[in-house]
Parts: sequence; structure tokens; C-alpha cells
Amino acid sequence: MKLGNFSFDVPVFLAPMAGVTDTAYRILAHDMGCPLAYAEMVSSQGIHFRSERTLAMLQSEPKERPLAMQIFAARPEMAAEAAAYVEQLGTADILDFNMGCPAPKVTKNGEGSALLLDPDRAFRILSAVRKAIRMPFTVKMRKGWDEAHVNVVEMAKLAEAAGVDAITVHGRTREQFYSGAADWEIIAKVKQAVRIPVIANGDVRTEDDLDRIRSVTGCDGVMIGRAAQGNPWIFKRFTHYWRTGKCLPAPTMRDRAEMLMRHLDLLLAYKGDYIGPREMRKHATWYTRGITHGAILRNRFNKARTREDFAQIVAAYF
Repeated sequence: MKLGNFSFDVPVFLAPMAGVTDTAYRILAHDMGCPLAYAEMVSSQGIHFRSERTLAMLQSEPKERPLAMQIFAARPEMAAEAAAYVEQLGTADILDFNMGCPAPKVTKNGEGSALLLDPDRAFRILSAVRKAIRMPFTVKMRKGWDEAHVNVVEMAKLAEAAGVDAITVHGRTREQFYSGAADWEIIAKVKQAVRIPVIANGDVRTEDDLDRIRSVTGCDGVMIGRAAQGNPWIFKRFTHYWRTGKCLPAPTMRDRAEMLMRHLDLLLAYKGDYIGPREMRKHATWYTRGITHGAILRNRFNKARTREDFAQIVAAYF
């Protein structure tokens, strides 16, 4: 799969996830073979007003490149301004626009998946962004707002007409949020309707899922979201499977312990001794899903405040 000057022989990408796909996790994913990570979404309004927190989210490290930076906006002029700023900053290689976020605090402002209810405005936004930048430009969208408004095929055609280089489709409606099963058949319809690359997203957790979504949708690439939480090895496993057709062994308990502590050290390096450990709590619960006495362990992690706290918990258990 090609995006601009980038060519991905195993196009299995990390999805943008707010509060998850920060620099620390993106580095881990790249180390595990992820060829392209999408950063957590960034507010165009925050860029406009030069919010310190927003601008910090636009930073990147060489170890996580190539990188796609995702923005969201409600108006064409704000989206174009933000896109141009990201390109000028030079910290990302691909610009992605969010038309899939279901969070009420986003949709109430006419942003994220709310744009699926306003195709004309969505087209004007995407066209404005395309005119504002030269870098590869992608868009991520959902199946529709709800089952009464399933219009992703129409929206994909509009995106293609606006000059978008690739489309990611999450096979759920906004009203589903993350419940129920992802509709892969609708992704197949999008693939048949446009000529640009289509990236399939939703319910890809295992090698068998990877096989099936490619078969059902005919997609050009696959995007991994929640299945990657606490599981950066998924990119190593999927890359190996894509190339060989064979499955790698699951990560050992020692692998989990070492990755957990490495993740913490990266958070400490990029977010400091106060925020780092507190953000690590949720990641630690994901790293320990499905293991014996996991609930007790997660309760201990949720009280950890320092690296030493985490190290003692890991040493005692693993």
C-alpha cells in the first residue's frame, strides 16, 4: 500500500486513540514492527489558540516516524489552518482528519462523527485541508451516525472527490460507540466504491481476524485499535503472520513485565515523575488482562505513584 512517497509492504497500522497513542506507546509500537502509527487526535481550535497542551501533543521523536497526526475541526477555515500548521511544524509525515470520534464533547460541537450528518460541510472541510497542504492526507470515519443514517459509502466518495489519499473505515455507527460487532461488509462496499486505498478498522484481534477482514473487505490495509492496548506485540505477530502465514508464540509473563516497565520508563521520560506513573496505571491494567489474580494486581497498580511502586509490584508478581 502506498501513501504519498511511503510504501508499506505490511500495512497494519496503529489507530489513533485519545489518551493511549502518545509518543511512549507509538515508540513501542514501531519497535514491534508497526510501520505507521496514528497519533491521538488534536483539536484544531487548540492549534489556533496555541494551547500549550495541544502544541505538546504535536511533538514527535525520530523513533516513531513515519507518523500520522490526526486533527479534528468543525469549520473548513479552522481545519485548513491547523493542517497547514502541522505540515509546517514538520513533526508528522501524514495528516489525518477525524470524522469518527463518537464522544459527546466532540460531536456536540459538530466535530468528529457528527460530520457524517452534514456531508456538505464535511466535503468543504476535506477540500480546504487538501488545498492547504502537500503532505499525504487521510480521513477516518465510521459506518454512519446510526442505523438509520448509514452513509459511509457516500462520505467516502465525497472524500475521494475532495482529494483525500486514503480512507479508514470503522465498521460501527456513532450510536454503537464500541459495542456490538463491526460491520465488515460495509467496508467492502466502500472499497468497491472508491479507487483510493481503504483501511479497515474494527474487531481485529487475532491472526484469524486479520485473514477474515482482508478476505471480506478486500481492504488495502488494516488499522488496530483497542486490541493494541497493552499489547504492542500484536504488530510483531501480525507482521510475521502477513509475511509467513505462521503464528508467533504469545508473549511470556517475562515479556509482559519487561514491556510494562519499558513503557513506564518512556512515560517518565516524556511526561515526568508525576503524570507518567498515573497514566501508566491504565496501561498496566491492559498489560495484565487475562492473567491469574489479575484483578488483585490491577488494584495494586491503580495505587502506584512512583517507578519504585511499579517495580515492586512487578517483581513480587512476575
